[in-house]
This record gives sequence, structure tokens and C-alpha cells, in this order.
Amino acid sequence: MDPRSLLRCLPAIDRLLASPALQELVAEIPAVLLTEAARETVEALRQRLLGALPGGDMELDIDAIAREAASLARKKTAPSFTPVINATGVVLHTNLGRAPMAAEALEAIALTASGYTNLELNLATGKRGERFSHIEELLCRLTGAEAAMVVNNNAGAVLLALTALAKGREAVVSRGELVEIGGSFRIPEVMAAGGVKLHEVGATNRTHLKDYRQAIGEDTALLLKVHPSNYRILGFCESVPACDLVALGRETGLPVMEDLGSGMLMDLTSFGLPREPTVREAVKAGIDVISFSGDKLLGGPQAGIIVGRSQQITRIKRHPMARALRIDKLSLAALEATLRLYLDEKKAVERIPTLRMLAVSETELGRRSRALARRIRALSTALEVKLIPSTSQVGGGALPVFDLPGPALRIAAEGLSAQHLAERLRCQRPALMGRIQDDHLLLDLRTVKKTQEAQLLQALSCALGAGATL
Repeated sequence: MDPRSLLRCLPAIDRLLASPALQELVAEIPAVLLTEAARETVEALRQRLLGALPGGDMELDIDAIAREAASLARKKTAPSFTPVINATGVVLHTNLGRAPMAAEALEAIALTASGYTNLELNLATGKRGERFSHIEELLCRLTGAEAAMVVNNNAGAVLLALTALAKGREAVVSRGELVEIGGSFRIPEVMAAGGVKLHEVGATNRTHLKDYRQAIGEDTALLLKVHPSNYRILGFCESVPACDLVALGRETGLPVMEDLGSGMLMDLTSFGLPREPTVREAVKAGIDVISFSGDKLLGGPQAGIIVGRSQQITRIKRHPMARALRIDKLSLAALEATLRLYLDEKKAVERIPTLRMLAVSETELGRRSRALARRIRALSTALEVKLIPSTSQVGGGALPVFDLPGPALRIAAEGLSAQHLAERLRCQRPALMGRIQDDHLLLDLRTVKKTQEAQLLQALSCALGAGATL
């Protein structure tokens, strides 16, 4: 039959909506979405018939069309957010939401979201309070700072601090520290947005204290140091230590600010990680204003934390932009719960997922990987799994040249390329994310919870079409 003649066989929308497949969804899916799905399904068939898409042998039975429309309607109502099993081995995976939070933080979010709370109320006086009060004392205790505040993220923290302290004037910064992080966040552009003039000093690979000294003039408002969280300059290179920059700031009467990026509240060298300055060490060095992220190495929610001397922090708090960048109550509650865990560092490592993943030993990962490999082989003879030496990454722009040693599972499925298998696994619920390396799919258990292993097996089974219940 001529495809154009088949157009008359397409069902009317009303008739399609009256079909059993769509009627059974009336109670759970809004009528507007059911109608939209019906129209889009019929229109897609019409376009194929008209030659816009290959026709082939199309099913024009109304029940079949209704089932297709029902499937589309379910997709329209499915949440965009979906859980993901992170088997990439990247601990702070920005695309997957960075740091998973501790159970205590999740409990704090649920409690805060379920009703009213004293977000900006001083319960002792009955008068308006300050949301920073919930975390300021904690942050000062953990870092040694005189004062603290928090905004929505670290980019906001840097923008706010620069604007409050140096708008209309100059900030002096090393050329080797003019970083760009994900999303095209560039220090020069942030400074421009805050009305701060950039004064670059030194060379890309070497900056000396004298470069800062020579750059200081009547228009200078701030000395800025930026931690290169997401890159390293190696070889013939030199930067000015924070303590030397602080001494110059005291000599010239200029505040010194440092963006620590990831920010660490405790020394992680015991996990085999390289030595990095902690926030407390930056405070002890005399830095006036320090900013860092809440959802990176700290292991909490997205937040931009600012600590330092009372004089500068007060100026930042009072700036009008602080309200526009303020943190919401749920993130604030999660941050407070996370910070409280750091009062006992041993407990922090046990309870905060990011620290737990960084601390897990190569031996423990090997034991888990071998056990899971046996369970994968038992799923199907179509699956081939091999334990191989590999490395994980910290991610999130932190410790960019450091790899965490540990094994990975190399998975191959009969008749499927690595890319096709990875695609099928991403379509499962929960989605399973591995990484492709040398045309093989690798699964790294460093970033997989033990409680997720059964779901990982189920995803592999479903990706093969077995659909077995495990």
C-alpha cells in the first residue's frame, strides 16, 4: 500500500486516549502529558509514512500505537534525576555530583526540610538571627580562624570576597595562578565581574616575592594567591609561599586572600595522598581571607566557605552581594552535620564517604574485586571479567597528578562493544557508570558502596537481556 494511503489508518487522538493502555495511566499521569504523548507518537508515525524517516514495516494497530504512546508518557513523567552507581574510580566526579554525603548530613537535610527551623532566628532572644551562626563557631574551631561565613559555592565565595575587598581597585596575582576550572570559571573573568582590576605578576612558571612588591601601588587593594587545584606546573618553577606573601601584606598594609579550591580540614598523607596545605595551616600562616569548597575534599554539600580575620570577614558579610549568593537551609544543615564529624577525625574518616573512599587500601579493593568477579562470571557465560592493575583519581580538580593505586574489573560481553555495553549500563535504573580504557569497559570498586554490589550485578544482567533477579 502507498505510504500516503496509510495515513488514513492513523488513529484519532481521542480514540487513542480511550485505549486501555492509556486509560490505565489516567490516575498516575496528568491528562496533558498523556495527550502530548499520544500526539507525538502519531506525529512520529505520520512523518515516517511521509518519508521524513524510513518507513519499513510499521505496526499501525491501535493497541500497538497506544502501547508506544504509553511508554512515551511514562518517560515524560520519570524524574530527570536518577541514582547512579559510580564505578569510574573518580571519587569527586563533577558530572555525578561530586561528594556523596554522610548519613548524618542526609538526616539533617530531611529534618530541616520536613518543617520549620531556626534558620535566621535566635531562639534565646526571640529576635532575628544570622544563618552563619549555625556554622561559624564550628568552622572557627576546626580552622583556627577568627570568623567565618558560607555562600552557595566556592566560585561565589571568590567573587563575593574580591568584590567586597577590592572593587574598583587592583588585586595582584601571579600569572601561574590564573586558573580556569570546569564550566569556564576563570579567575581573570571573576575579577572583572567583581569590578576588580587584575594586576598580573611574574612568569607562568616562576613568580618571586619581588614581583609582588614591585606591583604594589596606590591602587592596590589586595594580594591574591590561588591554589592550582586542577593542574600542576612541574620542572623549572617557583611560587611565593603564603607566609612570605603575608609578611609583605603586613608590611604594606594590604590584606592577603587565598583561594584554596578543594580545601582540606585534615592531613590526608596517612592515606598515601601527597602533602597539601590544610585550611588550618593557611590560617596559621596569617592569610586574611581563605575560601574553599564544601563538596570536594571536605566531603559535604555544595558550598563556598570563607574563613579568616574578623575585619575582612565582616566586610564580606555586609556586602549586598552576600544575600544573592547565600547558601540555602538544606545545604547549610548538611554542612553543619558534616563539620561536626570533623571534631573527631577518626569518626570523620569512618562516616564521610569521600574520606572513606580515599582511605580504602589496595588490599581491601583487591579482596572485594576478586569476590565480585566470581559473582559476575556466575551471571552468564557471555560475560568475561578479568582483574587488572589500575588507578583511581581523586577528581573534582583536586590532586590532579596523583593516582590512587588499585585493581579494576575489565568487563567484556559477547557480541557487544565496550561502548555499546557502557551505553546499556547507563540506561539501567540505577544507572551504572564505568570508564572506557583501551576499548575495554572497566569497573572500579573504590567508588562503589558494598551495598550497591547487588545492583551492579543486576545492571549487568539486565544489560545482557537476561533480566535475572539477584
